[in-house]
Amino acid sequence: MAHVLDSSSVNFTIDPVVLDLGQRFVDAGFELSLVGGPVRDLFLGRTSPDLDFTTDATPDQTIGVIRKWADNFWEIGRAFGTIGMKKSGFQIEITTYRAEAYDPDSRKPVVAFGNSLTDDLLRRDFTINAMALRLPSLELVDPFGGVRDLHASELATPGAPEASFSDDPLRMMRAARFASQLGVSVHDDVRLAMSQMADRIKIISAERVREELVKLINGAHPRVGIDLLVDTGLAEFVLPEVSALRLEADEHHRHKDVYQHSLQVLEQAAALETGPDGAVPGPDFVLRFAALMHDVGKPATRRFEPGGAVSFRHHDVVGAKLTAKRMKALRFDNESIKAVSRLVELHMRFYGYGDAGWSDSAVRRYVTDAGPLLERLHRLTRSDVTTRNQRKADRLSFAYDDLENRISALLEQESLAAVRPDLDGAQIMALLGLKPGPVVGRAYKFLLEERMEHGPLSPEEAEQKLLAWWEAQPESAVVVEPLTETEEPS
Repeated sequence: MAHVLDSSSVNFTIDPVVLDLGQRFVDAGFELSLVGGPVRDLFLGRTSPDLDFTTDATPDQTIGVIRKWADNFWEIGRAFGTIGMKKSGFQIEITTYRAEAYDPDSRKPVVAFGNSLTDDLLRRDFTINAMALRLPSLELVDPFGGVRDLHASELATPGAPEASFSDDPLRMMRAARFASQLGVSVHDDVRLAMSQMADRIKIISAERVREELVKLINGAHPRVGIDLLVDTGLAEFVLPEVSALRLEADEHHRHKDVYQHSLQVLEQAAALETGPDGAVPGPDFVLRFAALMHDVGKPATRRFEPGGAVSFRHHDVVGAKLTAKRMKALRFDNESIKAVSRLVELHMRFYGYGDAGWSDSAVRRYVTDAGPLLERLHRLTRSDVTTRNQRKADRLSFAYDDLENRISALLEQESLAAVRPDLDGAQIMALLGLKPGPVVGRAYKFLLEERMEHGPLSPEEAEQKLLAWWEAQPESAVVVEPLTETEEPS
């Protein structure tokens, strides 16, 4: 199907840079088409920051056309037929028509250049991405019904899904990602192929899987994407800890469905993200992924107590370890692993506050343990309330309001964001006549506990407490080499 696109058929604008580039290729005797995501986004009213083009020109011929036109260009993707460039703020990639096939046992594609736009579109992942806009004529080329599927909000493949997923199993992850980003459903034959071929994802590198997972979690409808991964069995290989949560819906319904609860917490956490100038600008992967993973320790800690009760003691600690292990397997950076697993570990810390109340020292510990994650922890804890008992939900909400007010009041009095002992290491060594070593560390820890428990002390009060602690230490615990008269503490 091909027709000339105009502003009456779809609300879009084409930047003059795109038309200029198309004219240059035509003048040089080649074809050029805008392709894939940028074309799809024209119909969705979205702007693509990156522009992808396809052409019958070889990489050398492409360079010949753009060498003097582009602001700069690079050849990193030349082996795959791709030349990248920048022009007037746009990031542009131009790829030679491909007839690509994958070795079934390899992660790397076998690239063969083609000479047909239709054949090139056939090898793309989904029909909504298998549309092209010929340039500069603006002729829409849609041989596989991409516009139809966009209107139907359905994800389908240009050819047989089995062939598509065999060529590149990562496309199964992309299906879930698009379901999350665009809110589309998945055609029955695509879902069936994903279920039958889920284990093929094992040949894809952890890094590529991770990138798709991050995009899925950060999408507008992450619950839809996760559900698709779990329903098709892909999660067994990508996020098995999430699949395992389904086992928590016992036949007697003695407790909530932990899997559905986790998806609801994910949705609620995303709804609490802020704008760009807020405390937690969305989409925030750390918050969202912690929300999804916060209860993954429950399957390993479930116990049936006398009387029919079900307990999950220490599921927060177990869950934090499982989360860190999974993120390491997916090659996440250490900072993200530490942040997400710490939130999972802390997500139960608040419970009990409403019943017993906390001392100021307990509030200080809550803030300092959360550190830079405090605003995310606020949102995760609030999101973890999914009970249908409105009185219970209101009680927990009021209790957390009170805790946040307590934190704000203490923040006005003290610098809770960076709680330190009232004497530093140099002052401790000078007062006690010590060299650097483990004894200084124990003294520092003592003063930190005092700071947590009692709040800020004056230097004099801190010195008195430290000297009293020092006097009470057993002789075996404080055997140190004293400073000489000529030495000074560092």
